[in-house]
Amino acid sequence: MYKKIFSSCMMATVLVGAAFAQDKEGTIAIGARGGITHYVGDGFDSAKQRLFGSLYGEYYLSDAFSVETAFNVGRLAGETGNQDFSTHATGLSLLARLALFSSESIRPYLTGGAEYLGLDPKSSSNLGFDRNAFASPVGGGLSLNIADNTSLDLRALYHYTFKDRVDGLKSGSEDSFISATAGLTRLFGGNPDNDGDGLLNKDEKARGTNPKIADTDGDGLMDGEEALTYRTDPLKADSDGDKLSDSDEIKKHSTNPNKADSDDDMLNDGDELMKYLSNPMKPDSDGDGLSDGDEVTKHKTDLMKNDTDGDGLQDGLEVNQHKTNPMNADSDGGTINDGAEVARGTNPSDADDDVAKQEAMPAMETLKVEVGKAIVLEGVVFKSSSAAISPESGELLSKAYNTLNENSEIEVEIQGHTDNTGSRAANIKLSQARADAVKAFLVNKGIAANRMSAKGMGPDNPIADNTTLEGRQKNRRIEFARTK
Repeated sequence: MYKKIFSSCMMATVLVGAAFAQDKEGTIAIGARGGITHYVGDGFDSAKQRLFGSLYGEYYLSDAFSVETAFNVGRLAGETGNQDFSTHATGLSLLARLALFSSESIRPYLTGGAEYLGLDPKSSSNLGFDRNAFASPVGGGLSLNIADNTSLDLRALYHYTFKDRVDGLKSGSEDSFISATAGLTRLFGGNPDNDGDGLLNKDEKARGTNPKIADTDGDGLMDGEEALTYRTDPLKADSDGDKLSDSDEIKKHSTNPNKADSDDDMLNDGDELMKYLSNPMKPDSDGDGLSDGDEVTKHKTDLMKNDTDGDGLQDGLEVNQHKTNPMNADSDGGTINDGAEVARGTNPSDADDDVAKQEAMPAMETLKVEVGKAIVLEGVVFKSSSAAISPESGELLSKAYNTLNENSEIEVEIQGHTDNTGSRAANIKLSQARADAVKAFLVNKGIAANRMSAKGMGPDNPIADNTTLEGRQKNRRIEFARTK
């Protein structure tokens, strides 16, 4: 009875393997094995070993589970006292195999199934022999990988027959025998790309990728795409180390996943997109004539703004042509911004030409400035909506300089005025800028800044009619009010 229970348990264990994943579905194996039999009868106290061989074919339903059919040829033999027997056994078997685990080199398994035996007894006694039998072989084995798709298979089976007279003796219990074999197996067909990523299993083994995971590095690209199409590293989510995943570079940004700096501007693609918000496919994102890398590392300019200081000159022109400071709208500090100087033909790097020199003017001509009284400098001319001092204002400003230079005790408030064109708030801001421009001119000439204050008065104190061009020109003025 225990033999039947053991056989049934082994069969149930093997059949559980059908639930395993279909990693090797469709693979076919063909092989041959040879070995010995050892009879375990019920009346023979001296069993003998005889040769046993098989030709077999195997079909993989999954990586863990397969079925085998075999043609088997062997002999069973034993003796007791003056009696012996020898039976030639030819059979067909159907076995199921369940792998316990699987590695690249070794694969232990359990197996079991059903077998039909045709028996041809040869004996010196006149015993009554069974001529055929059904059996249930169960056991286990070990498959050793010895080459690509070739393995050495070692197996031991216990064959429990459902007949009592295989050996010619009737004892009341069924007969059995053990077989031990070694064989060579060759695999054909099946699924050479288990995960469907476009790489054969053997190629994945060579590359170190996982043949059971289509995207080994989890970057959103299948291993086959990376290896064969994009030439990226399927083991690294960011092949070029630029802080962008290979998938994002290809599918979102159109950058080169194998080149950290796609546009060769000395900034890596990840920094351009995430830190500087520039275009990683354009070396000069703002089109100002300076590469993004030079703007960041050399000039500290805004690589997304072609005129960083807002002086009307592109950063590239300032650096390469005019040699001015792209971070300072008035590089020479002479009160006229760089763009205005270039437009009128003066040197934006020379403060002396911001206001025209009046060489014919008496060198020491001054203004009369009384405490509490305002002096209107009607000759200080500004363009409409601008704080740029016109060259013809030079004579009056020189007088103001002479006055302050010769009278070190004098302190003044420089007041800027506008016409009423535009909003009051804009004119307040513009008048302040004009007063600041005059103060900057005088400070640049050598007058101490603490002797002067600047105040924007806006359009609130006109001295002429704002309805005429001449009146508005007069209202765009500078006044000096002595405070000490």
